[in-house]
Amino acid sequence: MTPEDALEIAREGGLDLVEVAATSRPPVCRIMDYGKFKYEQKKKTAKQKSHSATLKEVKLRPGTDQHDLNFKLNNARKFLMEGDKVKVTVMFRGREMVHTYRGREQLNAVLEQLGSIAKLESSPRMEGRFMSMILVADREGVAEAKRLAEAAGDDVAETIEEAGGASEAPQPTSAKKAKEVKAVSEAEEVSAADSGGETSEAAVTE
Repeated sequence: MTPEDALEIAREGGLDLVEVAATSRPPVCRIMDYGKFKYEQKKKTAKQKSHSATLKEVKLRPGTDQHDLNFKLNNARKFLMEGDKVKVTVMFRGREMVHTYRGREQLNAVLEQLGSIAKLESSPRMEGRFMSMILVADREGVAEAKRLAEAAGDDVAETIEEAGGASEAPQPTSAKKAKEVKAVSEAEEVSAADSGGETSEAAVTE
């Protein structure tokens, strides 16, 4: 097709004739909406830039209890799964500076509990009253964690579907049923005592 014919077709459709491979012989052109094409390219580039890794910080104390530690670990895990770096900092106050080894133990525990999704980029070091280390995401570990999470989600969905959509958790034994079970047990003990036999545990089934 000649350039003139292609240009005429593009004009009839209200589109543009864009050269996409100038080095080819003959050159390759495409009929498209060039404005829309440029917009999509710009949007794609902006999306790629928005995923650039940033440094997030998680702060701890030498005496941070396990509950708070788990909460902060969840945040660190989320940051790593999103591809960000994580700076884990232990803050010391007053006489806590005498026991800096506790901060190092805290950081080691964090690294151990984050498992295979984290790698150590910067080893723990003191900066004034702060001891910090920097973690980066392990790409293979993150990919595996995402794959396992998706698989687990599929398994749960299949289980609910097979059960006819019932998603309620098993309910605990009611107080009335508990009394009935207790009464049965006591009756068995009395019966065993009367017969001179040994008392044994009985499995109560509904």
